[in-house]
Amino acid sequence: MFIRKPTHKRFDYQPRYYKPELDEDEKRKRRLGFSSTLRKSRNSTIPWPYIIMLMIILFIFLKYNGYI
Repeated sequence: MFIRKPTHKRFDYQPRYYKPELDEDEKRKRRLGFSSTLRKSRNSTIPWPYIIMLMIILFIFLKYNGYI
């Protein structure tokens, strides 16, 4: 109650090599929906090896318990 809460420091940082035309290009790319191919390939992986492994384990389990 008697302790003062810390506040955030405010900075006026201006980058040295700012190019506004490159910033406009990035905004345009984002608006049109362009993205890097690296990001797309990482997100679109299908877990086929895991599905096949699960099916093999399930088959072995059912085989040894006498269901098949």
